[in-house]
Amino acid sequence: MQFRDLSRQYEALKPQIDEAMTRVAASARFISGPEVKELEQALARYVGVKHCVTCANGTDTITIAMRVWGIGKGDAVFVPDFTFFSSGECPADEGATPIYVDVDPRTYNLDAVKLEAAVRKVQAEGKYKARAVVAVDLFGLPADYPAIRAVCEKYGLLLLEDAAQGFGGSVDGRRTCSFGDISTTSFFPAKPLGCYGDGGAIFTDSDEWADLIRSICVHGKDTSNPNDPNAKYNNIRLGKNSRLDTLQAAILLPKFKAFTDYELADVNRVAAWYTEGLKDSALILPTVPEGFTSSWAQYTVQIPENVDRKAVQASLKAAGIPSMVYYMKPMHLQGAFEGTDSAVADCPVTERLCATVLSLPLDPYKTREDVELVVSELKKVL
Repeated sequence: MQFRDLSRQYEALKPQIDEAMTRVAASARFISGPEVKELEQALARYVGVKHCVTCANGTDTITIAMRVWGIGKGDAVFVPDFTFFSSGECPADEGATPIYVDVDPRTYNLDAVKLEAAVRKVQAEGKYKARAVVAVDLFGLPADYPAIRAVCEKYGLLLLEDAAQGFGGSVDGRRTCSFGDISTTSFFPAKPLGCYGDGGAIFTDSDEWADLIRSICVHGKDTSNPNDPNAKYNNIRLGKNSRLDTLQAAILLPKFKAFTDYELADVNRVAAWYTEGLKDSALILPTVPEGFTSSWAQYTVQIPENVDRKAVQASLKAAGIPSMVYYMKPMHLQGAFEGTDSAVADCPVTERLCATVLSLPLDPYKTREDVELVVSELKKVL
């Protein structure tokens, strides 16, 4: 069994994907080909925002957002302590100070009450200027945006939605990648919508920010006249080389159609099988609040604290079942932040989650028999 079986997906979409790759190879338009614009327009329509700008990877999307907002030295950016490294790495790389905030123990997402307490603390201390919040849609579940947005508006903070794992989720019918002042996602292969390499996208309703994003993505080029073929040689700011290859865009187009046609519904069905099969176990299961829809990047349970997680993983592996731990160490304890103000954080929920979470095999192509095998073996171990 594969943890996330991309080969099954390829077999299901092989004719469309092969045709897309061959078409790009024949055209030789490997950079900024027509498929890139087609994908951006399709994603913007799906999410419900004015602008989508694709780029090289999910990490760049956050860095570029920070640059658009001019975030840097002396600024505080509030980030969940339980997340992938890039959520805090990118603000720090721009010179800002990540302030790590604890998460909700059942949704794994940023706790809005603790966020407000952290903002008030930073403001009272006066060492940093509170500028922005990075809210992460962890494991596919959207963060609590009604509550987080209220905190941002109260304290004048910009909101970045890091939907690297959350593309396709929703809150009361509104889709992820639409909740932030700027929102971002990743097309890393294992994500809900993944390409065959690296890729990412940035979403916003702001015309001004969209122009800045497009400029930064291509070495700070002049975007005032998009029809000028020489504009890319007029560099009006420092930027990056961060473009989505045409080949990746072409691959994403049929994958996006499959995602919207059936994969999102199918992965929710697989997650429901897990929830039904494990509801009477000793595990703490993931929670999807009322009105929320998850795109289920991961199905992550919590192992009882008196159970050896490594032993559980070893037993599952012996039965041919892979599992993963996301994440083993809180952000504030990462070595990169040692000795900085980012290392000072009161996040007991995150520390407990890092010691107990376990992600089970999940993708839209898992069968009921696959899930029943995992459930049966997991119950035996426990």
